[in-house]
Amino acid sequence: MANIPFTSNYTDLSNQRGYQFQFFCRKCGNGYMSTFQANALSGVANVANVAATIFGGIFGRAAQSAAAIQSQVAGPQHDSALDAAVREISPIFKQCSRCGSWVCEPICWNKKAGLCETCAPDMDEEIAAAQAQAARDQAMTKARTVDYLGQRNLEQVVSTLCPTCGAKTQGGKFCPECGTSLAQKRTCGNCGAEADGSPKFCPECGKPFGS
Repeated sequence: MANIPFTSNYTDLSNQRGYQFQFFCRKCGNGYMSTFQANALSGVANVANVAATIFGGIFGRAAQSAAAIQSQVAGPQHDSALDAAVREISPIFKQCSRCGSWVCEPICWNKKAGLCETCAPDMDEEIAAAQAQAARDQAMTKARTVDYLGQRNLEQVVSTLCPTCGAKTQGGKFCPECGTSLAQKRTCGNCGAEADGSPKFCPECGKPFGS
């Protein structure tokens, strides 16, 4: 048998029952399964093995002979099955003359350039992708110019959960479930007085907070 081309991108799924191969694209990874080809000798070997298990003796020798025959012809049978699978699947694939990769023609082959899309990207796809990326970038830029916080005081420490009932505060000054005040208090280190909000100086002694 002549050398079998187109064999660098496949997985051998063959077993004692028969031969089957999965070919895959080097770019997108899509797989294409060849038609299952039964192993003509597997039935003979199985029958002989069953007989050997039950009766032994001459049937045991027959099973050994069948297994030996199957082993001897497994190579040529396997090669023939692989050659048939290659001829079946090869119309779906193209080999890029620039990088040598086998790629699937429906998805990853640039027919105009005669190269795979890794070496010669489809310009329509590239333009569409660039437009989508530009739109995303513009959306991010525009979104950053919008004030989503309104008049909320970011210097004031807020809690996301009510300390009394555990409900979500939704950014309000009072709990929407139990009405507990959510305003954070600051304690003066000098006189111990508490103040709502985030004042810089104690309203009782005039000392700066944190001193």
